Amino acid sequence: MNKKWLALLLAVVMIMSVFVGCAKQEAPAEEKTEEATEEKTEETTEEASGDKKKVAVFYYQYADTYISTVRAAFNEMVEKEGGIEVLEFDGMNNQATQNDQIDNAISQGVDALLVNVVDTGAAQAVIDKAKEAGLPLIFWNREPDDANVYGTYEKARFIGTKIEEAGVMQGELIKNFWADGAVDRNGNGKLDYVLLHGGQDNAEALARSQYSVKALEDAGIELNKIAEAVAEWATDKAKDAMDSWLAKDKDNIDVVIANNDGMAIGAINALQAVGLNTGESQEKEVFVGVFGVDATEEAKDAISSKTMSGTVKQDNVAMAAALYALAKNAANGTDFIEGTEYTYDDSGFAVRIPYAPFTGE
Repeated sequence: MNKKWLALLLAVVMIMSVFVGCAKQEAPAEEKTEEATEEKTEETTEEASGDKKKVAVFYYQYADTYISTVRAAFNEMVEKEGGIEVLEFDGMNNQATQNDQIDNAISQGVDALLVNVVDTGAAQAVIDKAKEAGLPLIFWNREPDDANVYGTYEKARFIGTKIEEAGVMQGELIKNFWADGAVDRNGNGKLDYVLLHGGQDNAEALARSQYSVKALEDAGIELNKIAEAVAEWATDKAKDAMDSWLAKDKDNIDVVIANNDGMAIGAINALQAVGLNTGESQEKEVFVGVFGVDATEEAKDAISSKTMSGTVKQDNVAMAAALYALAKNAANGTDFIEGTEYTYDDSGFAVRIPYAPFTGE
């Protein structure tokens, strides 16, 4: 009997050991599940509390070379730094299209509007849309014609250059080019030039045209304008205009003044088609001075290869950085320049990005 009881007791002990072992094994799994649940809950809470603000960015047209570089730099910053979600719109150089896109973005519940306006004279209509929606608005690159529009909405700002600076710097570059004695192809003692204009309805194009010529006049240089054409910032339209001028005045044109590098490249393409500006020589018989604005990579390459003479750098990275910093603040409901290195000019609403001359030296 004792042996039987002993065997029974041992069996009971073994069974209890199995249950205790199972309990010990299960406990960590339960703890792990609870920890994972708590961790997931915390992550979900963080995601909910850290929802990114939506910013709508309107480009007057993706096809513009300079604008495309700003877009690329801006998106790179957003991807690297985070903090905002971006909706992009291509205005395709049509103000009516852009107006519809602004309405669309507002209906999607964005937190800020960044507008590279198509028609600089349409700024008031854009402000009215932003004001009605109660959204902060940043115009950038293309400055409204009438600075008084900002006074109609306290949440409107501008990021861009001081438009006359590009023209003045371009004129200085041309003055130095003329002083070097590499021009005056027809020997008439005058600087004979053609002008490729961005558009008569654009304040930047008007200022660049006016101040580049004024800088030359102020330097005491006698000028002769052979021709002018509105090429709407486009390379192909600039080439068409230059083709026409070269057919009549190939031996008379000393300098091409272009409001942007895209049009300057168009002029170079036309010049090369008739054996000029090939890069082999910059002698006056076979070379016409070509000057643009923006310092795009294509223009820098042309200057390096000695087919173009100079440009004025409009800093795309600096533009994108200011746009990102102010947009992030605006979307989050803080002052546009709070905690940034930026300041307003005397107007109290504009942040200015400086130009710089570029000749590749």
